[in-house]
This record gives sequence, C-alpha cells and structure tokens, in this order.
Amino acid sequence: MKGSFFTLVTLALLALYSNNVSAQNFGYMDKSPMDVTTFPTQNKETNKLLKVYYSRPFLKGRAVSSLAPNGKVWRTGANEAVEIRFYKDMLFGGENVKKGVYALYTIPGEKEWTFILSADNDTWGAYSYNKSNDVLRVQGKVTKNDTELENFSITFMSDMTLCLGWGTTLVKLPISIDN
Repeated sequence: MKGSFFTLVTLALLALYSNNVSAQNFGYMDKSPMDVTTFPTQNKETNKLLKVYYSRPFLKGRAVSSLAPNGKVWRTGANEAVEIRFYKDMLFGGENVKKGVYALYTIPGEKEWTFILSADNDTWGAYSYNKSNDVLRVQGKVTKNDTELENFSITFMSDMTLCLGWGTTLVKLPISIDN
C-alpha cells in the first residue's frame, strides 16, 4: 500500500510540476526559419570573407511578386532585414564597401534587382527603412532558375557571386576582394 501511495503522490506532483513549472512558454515555432550562408562555403574553412544571416519564407502557392513586389523595398527574406557581414573591404557589385556589418535590402524588378547596403542594423522587415542611411546601391541581374525553390534561399557561387533564389527567380550580384 505504501508503494502505491508513494507512486500516486509522485505522479500527482509530476503532473503539477510539469503543468506549472517545466511547461515553458516558447511561443510558436517560426514559419520562416533563420539561415546563414558564408563564403567560402566549405564548413571547415575558418577564414570567412562574407557571412549572410537571413530568414527563409515559403511560397506556399503564392507568386514571388506578391511577397517581394517589383519596385518596392524588400527586407530580402522574412522577419528581420538580412544582415551581411564583410570581413574585409570588398567590391559589392563593383562598388567599394568597407569591412563591417550592414543590412541588405533589395528592390525587385523584372530584369534587375537593386541591392541596398544600409547602415541600419537590427531592423525588423523594411518598415523602418530609411534611404538616407544607404551606404550604396548596385544592380543585380535577374535570370530564371531551372528548378523551382519553395523557400527563399541565399548562397554564393565559387567565384563569390551572391545568388538569391526563390520560385524560378534567380538574382546574381558579383562580389570580389577590394585590392
């Protein structure tokens, strides 16, 4: 009888404890998970030149143009504006950019997208985008990808070209070390 009473009390305490103490309020899971891409892209390479932090929205049957409208400043992903970190002075689309951390916005277009590096970091979306804080603007070429990407993705090609892909839209921008 003692054993069953002890078991019953233990189960009651565990139920009480798990309902009030250990049941953490983590909120909902983000539907647009954060990702990171680097150059060089090899995981074991420790001497990175670039790092991009971004969130990956899903299309879910929607058109890219409805989520990233042509002619409007876009956060270039979901949630917070994209953060791009340059570990050296670089040429970004042919323009000089100093080592540092910037927000990366884009303005989608049919044939070209405008890439914007902004001094405004840690911003949510493009709601507080301020053109007066632009560090530079450059143009990237739009092409069509052979395969459709459900999630927005950012990566680097072997020559350090920055690639944005979503749906069948592929946007490329050359980056190189500023000598």
